[in-house]
Amino acid sequence: MSDPCRLYLITPPMFELTAFTDDLKRALDGGDVACLQLRLKDVRDEEVLRAGEALMPIAHAHDVAFIMNDRPDLAKTLGADGVHIGQDDMAYKDAREMLGPDHIIGVTCHNSKHLAMVAGEAGADYVAFGAFFPTTTKEPKTHAEPDLLTWWSALFEVPVVAIGGITVENCCDLVEAGADFLAVSNGVWSYRDGPQQAVSAFNEIFARKSA
Repeated sequence: MSDPCRLYLITPPMFELTAFTDDLKRALDGGDVACLQLRLKDVRDEEVLRAGEALMPIAHAHDVAFIMNDRPDLAKTLGADGVHIGQDDMAYKDAREMLGPDHIIGVTCHNSKHLAMVAGEAGADYVAFGAFFPTTTKEPKTHAEPDLLTWWSALFEVPVVAIGGITVENCCDLVEAGADFLAVSNGVWSYRDGPQQAVSAFNEIFARKSA
């Protein structure tokens, strides 16, 4: 039996904090979630930190790691568990120097084997490939195929995250291809039966595929 894939939950790019706090609690009551990434776009740093201060304790109460998107400096200020950085953000080396050895640092690698190998060799805690499907959350720079996950998981021990338009309905091929984590945003928050049922449905698929 292989280790099951796990859910890597990403916040919507915009939300009303009070209402979203309730949505998050319901989602995390739906089953296992490995981590929550706070990804707010086009808002002031103060608003990002305020959201983090409200959401991080909820994540930690459910044994969910709290990850900041793009900003190692805000992750350090907040005391988050780690940061996810893109190719246009702070370099991995600088992020590691800022946060230290005990924080999670993941790196976007688009659909590039080379970028992933560079990140893995540097010490990244995970690499992320995508986008695997069309997504309305952000404009994807690249499209990735499931065999990229299979290639990575066969050769490297660094965990691999699949991202981009992933839903309950389309995720099975990515799980079977070897993804360690599925990064999901809209596929949870806009799920027809609500966020709690989405998390539950993902976990049912993960358990079935790992059996």
